[in-house]
Amino acid sequence: MSIFGTILSKIFGSHTAAAATPAATAAAAAPAAATPAAAPAAPAQPVDVDAVLSALAAKNPEKLNWQTSIVDLMKLLGLDSSLAARKELATELHYSGDMNDSASMNVWLIKQVMQKLAENGGKVSPDLMK
Repeated sequence: MSIFGTILSKIFGSHTAAAATPAATAAAAAPAAATPAAAPAAPAQPVDVDAVLSALAAKNPEKLNWQTSIVDLMKLLGLDSSLAARKELATELHYSGDMNDSASMNVWLIKQVMQKLAENGGKVSPDLMK
């Protein structure tokens, strides 16, 4: 699974696990060939991304600034946040800038991830996409 696909699964999966309904369970059981490998099917109801991530952050002993840091977001989700992993994510999301300028790439990544979450059925605060 792609890194972004894993991010989607971690965020949307925690929502559907917490409030599984027969419709959600049936959607989850749909054949994998029916959906693209990089992006799970959008949930039937919008997932409140801020609420899901805030709940994860409340349980995390480390104070993570997931709202503005791609590194902290990836750590919060239990993902590899190394430069190599972020470069791979940037490639998946079609980053066209200089990957050796990690600061610029990181700023672009957090905005792009939030935008892509919204495009895939997430309810994302406009403040998180700035």
